[in-house]
Amino acid sequence: MFRPLPLFVGLRYTRAKRRNHFISFISLVSMLGITLGIVALIVVLSVMNGFHKEIQERILGMASHATLSVPEGGIRDWEQLVELVQRHPDVVGAAPFVELQSMLMNAGRTKAALLRGIVPGDEDAVSTLRSDMVAGSVDDLTPGSFGIILGSELAAVLGVGLGDKVTVVTPQLNATPVGVMPRLKAFNVVGLFEVGMSDYDRGAGFMSMADAALLMRLGDAAEGVRVKVKDMFDAPLVARELAYQLNLGAEAEGPENLVAYHVSDWTQVHRNFFAALRTEKRMMTIILFLIVAVAAFNIVSTLVMVVTDKRADIAVLRTLGASPGRIMAIFMVQGTTIGIAGTVLGVIGGVLLGWNVEPIVAAIERAFGVHFLDPTIYYISALPSDVRTGDVLRIGGGAFLMSVLATLYPAWRASRTHPAEALRYE
Repeated sequence: MFRPLPLFVGLRYTRAKRRNHFISFISLVSMLGITLGIVALIVVLSVMNGFHKEIQERILGMASHATLSVPEGGIRDWEQLVELVQRHPDVVGAAPFVELQSMLMNAGRTKAALLRGIVPGDEDAVSTLRSDMVAGSVDDLTPGSFGIILGSELAAVLGVGLGDKVTVVTPQLNATPVGVMPRLKAFNVVGLFEVGMSDYDRGAGFMSMADAALLMRLGDAAEGVRVKVKDMFDAPLVARELAYQLNLGAEAEGPENLVAYHVSDWTQVHRNFFAALRTEKRMMTIILFLIVAVAAFNIVSTLVMVVTDKRADIAVLRTLGASPGRIMAIFMVQGTTIGIAGTVLGVIGGVLLGWNVEPIVAAIERAFGVHFLDPTIYYISALPSDVRTGDVLRIGGGAFLMSVLATLYPAWRASRTHPAEALRYE
């Protein structure tokens, strides 16, 4: 059976019991170092992926994937616009809205908030507001009732609960006998919601779109349409396609019907936040990869000692006709074997631990009576994990590549051994 000399001898050196047990110990440490480094890297990145996914879902549960709006005047025929948008094959749902920056007041307490006027039945298609309710119902936002739903933290700051009244101060001005005054309107608190994101729980509220349009003096118009798409990463493309199709249709009806839609999507609105998350993950990957790098380059010291220990064997092989390239390949096989073993064990251990990190952490918390994520402080009380195939492949491939690179110098030194000098004192 054909057995290449470098592979046969290299694997034999790996399996053989060496005279120098310290070399064996260093080889084992190198392999375990690669294994632990890969496990740590996979688990940490999986937990970070889980946190990012959780945060992203919570943000996009309230914010739309894409928005079509008109800067001034509003959209009178918003029902027709919603119907046209929903015809797009990539659109899951669409809902009209009116947004206004306001100041909420109650018993001397004030808090700025972003209020959104919605149509409850349509809103279910683009947000998770109904499932995020902790008190009251979205259906209580009926036109003309002047009801309002507040974030749980915002309600606590204002000191209000269900059935209480809160005064909404809008930037729209009224001319009165005593001068120009901001518009004030009392609203009844008909519900409370909790998303788990302070930006919404502490600074957002919802009301009927008809009531919001009345405050903004839009009549029956909507400010725009919020859109949810099948794949959120396609939102920028879908939003621009919709704007182009709508403007093309309006232009066909006549130049006077042309509407300049303002297009935005979640990648623009939350660009800085998600960019910060990506930067954090990238830097954490680099830092943790240093662990793998240190373990991989321990192979250098291992192979240097092996080459020193095997100088006589190398000389014999060279005397028997082995070329420098074959000698180099023998020690590359030996070092690569250590790297492969550490990489395979690390990938298997990391994936298994990443898949089960949540129940493992829960078991540790029950056993020792501790909470790593205190539910009274953090909104996410469990440790989410999202093991991604791409991350695992990059980590495993990177560790293997570093292991191979670490074998080059010692293997080259072995190939430069001169038989006469090595055997002189044997």
